[in-house]
Amino acid sequence: MSVALAGNAPATFEIKSAHLPLVALMLKSSDLTRLAEELAQRFGDIPDFFDNDPLVIDLHPLNVAEANALPDFGALQTLLRQYRLTPLAVRGGTIEQTSLAMAAGLTPTPDATVQRTAPATSPTDIASVREPVAPTTPTAPPPGALVIDKPLRSGQQVYARGRDLVVMAMVNPGAEVIADGHIHVYAPLRGKAIAGARGNADARIFALSMAPELISIAGIYRTSEVALPESVQGKTAQVRLVPGPDGDKLVIDAIGA
Repeated sequence: MSVALAGNAPATFEIKSAHLPLVALMLKSSDLTRLAEELAQRFGDIPDFFDNDPLVIDLHPLNVAEANALPDFGALQTLLRQYRLTPLAVRGGTIEQTSLAMAAGLTPTPDATVQRTAPATSPTDIASVREPVAPTTPTAPPPGALVIDKPLRSGQQVYARGRDLVVMAMVNPGAEVIADGHIHVYAPLRGKAIAGARGNADARIFALSMAPELISIAGIYRTSEVALPESVQGKTAQVRLVPGPDGDKLVIDAIGA
């Protein structure tokens, strides 16, 4: 026999679990001057890369490189806000580091988990973070690919935030295409192509004629200063990231050869 009991609920509020998509700053150095320089190199010409994204500062890499370092969390937050990032939390620090972070207004989040991302060559890396809480509403499907029909000239830049990028015309030298997902260029790729811009190591770059100034996936990059092998230079090819014991590496494969 079942029994139904009447209950009372507050009229003014409810408490439920929530899902908050964050990005993580994988801090690898306490040298904020160098950090500022490298952030400017990577994001200085992409002013809308971040859109007041909430961020957690992950101190695990810092404690591997500089044991017991004590970053200036106030100055670090000021620097990150210049790039439209909103620091909220910290993880992976020592007791002293966490105390300093809390004094600067950050919240400890030891249970936050960081998605896999390839190691970068700078003292910082930006990755996605998953908070272990359940969503209260169904997740919307990801947006479709951003499609560009016209050639991109030198100085032009296209960024496909949160999705793939499809370019149907030439990407000329000096132009730049960026995507959080894959990049497809159904024409010669002669400018810069940056896929997996927010740390997606599974992203790839495809081009009908691979001759880029720069290619990058999840922070691992290669410039035209290192010439591509003749087997892929100017050919239909793809670029992918392959993990290895010495770190992840860019691999370029001819397609249809």
